[in-house]
This record gives sequence, structure tokens and C-alpha cells, in this order.
Amino acid sequence: MPCSCAKNRKTFEVVTSDKVVYSSTSEPTAKAVSKRYPGSIVREQAKSGAKAS
Repeated sequence: MPCSCAKNRKTFEVVTSDKVVYSSTSEPTAKAVSKRYPGSIVREQAKSGAKAS
């Protein structure tokens, strides 16, 4: 049976100009990395199968 330990884990992305430049399961790490990219934002990664609006 496959492991489902990452099933409910949140993933955070650092995004600049609609391009993901970094992805992490740690929000503080993602925020620290985003400081290196002017104008970037940190967002929670969309779940697979979810539609973007």
C-alpha cells in the first residue's frame, strides 16, 4: 500500500511573473527565498486536479 503521509501536506511556491522559481513545504523558507526575488509572492500550491480561477 502506498504511503499517504504527504497527502495533507501544504506546499508553498515563490512566484515571479507567473513563473514558479522555488517550491517548499516550509512557509518560512519560502518567504526567505522570496526576499531574493524582487516583486515575488509566496502562495500555497494548488492541489492537483483543482482548477485555477
